Amino acid sequence: MYLQEFWELFLQGARNSSALEAGGIVFGLASVWYAKKENILVFPTGIVSVLIYIYICAQFKLYADMSINGYYLVMSIYGWVVWGRTDMEKQHIPITACNTREKALYILSAVVAFFIIRFVLMGYTDSDVPNWDALTTAIFVVGMVLMARKKIENWVAWIVGDAISIPLYLYKGLAFTSFQFLVFTLMAVWGYMTWRRKLEMQER
Repeated sequence: MYLQEFWELFLQGARNSSALEAGGIVFGLASVWYAKKENILVFPTGIVSVLIYIYICAQFKLYADMSINGYYLVMSIYGWVVWGRTDMEKQHIPITACNTREKALYILSAVVAFFIIRFVLMGYTDSDVPNWDALTTAIFVVGMVLMARKKIENWVAWIVGDAISIPLYLYKGLAFTSFQFLVFTLMAVWGYMTWRRKLEMQER
């Protein structure tokens, strides 16, 4: 797609965007910011955003993304509980990295999730982007588990999934959301670098 065509598509989508979508973006960006800061407010702000996007995705026939937002809702509650736990010394759970076995398990989980979601979308919905919708959803399913468990690899999942979501949402006419995912991608890179520094300090 040429730059001019991309820009025209963005402007057209922006004109069709709603205040509700803008609200979802604000809370979504706040959630990513709090995640970068390792602040538990990542979860309540995220919950507001996903509730908005469950409604939006249903309207635009992004059924897998609608389902993933429902999943986000459940996992946000779970993550809220996990991040709030403390040990006997009142220390919250630390940032950790996946070992080789865990990495393989999460990658396998994403692949299996992709094929399951793709099968459902192609066989039981009128989705016009089943492959891309299934791919981002599978990546985000794994990313949310990793974040809830404070695994640094969650940022890798967000970076990949967010980058793919930029053209997907632009294609669907959700220009502001597309732009949000561009910001998400940049913030996820920043989040990874921040968590990496914290992890290295913990390991000293």
